Amino acid sequence: MTMSQEEKKEANWYVIHTYSGYENKVKTDLEKTIKNRELEDYFFNIVVPMEEQVEIKDGKRKTNLKKVFPGYVLIKMIVTEESWYIVRNTRGVTGFVGSGTDPIPLTENEIRNMGFDDVPVNVDYEVHDTVQVVNGPLEGFIGTVQEINQEKQKVKVLVSMFGRETPVELEFAQVQKVS
Repeated sequence: MTMSQEEKKEANWYVIHTYSGYENKVKTDLEKTIKNRELEDYFFNIVVPMEEQVEIKDGKRKTNLKKVFPGYVLIKMIVTEESWYIVRNTRGVTGFVGSGTDPIPLTENEIRNMGFDDVPVNVDYEVHDTVQVVNGPLEGFIGTVQEINQEKQKVKVLVSMFGRETPVELEFAQVQKVS
């Protein structure tokens, strides 16, 4: 794999080709491997695009989910030797869509056309700001922002519970700045 240092650092969407019918298994197996090898910093999202399809059978309306791209899985990842190897060697994966060995990332246009708008969300709080959890199981708790992860759209907040400071990872929309 010949990739510059710059390319390695940025997460992009790639398309993985799989055996037909293996899409969900590939997604599950990859998620397990990523967790086991603690590589969450390199993988951000794995998607088997689905759409609702309405079918009328015997006069009854039935809705089911249908794969939009059978035989393909979309993955947002940072390509390194290791991350590339893990994906390539997952059972059911026949390869990345691209030329030769280098996976080719999807363009902004392709991503938008698929309905995956990857627009960065701007938050009105910064590291060290005091925030309040506005929904979820920790609703009402107050904490201090430790880390903001634009890539994963998550914020790490140090919340005081049971008399000790506990770091919790929350969605951007789950917290708001305390003025």
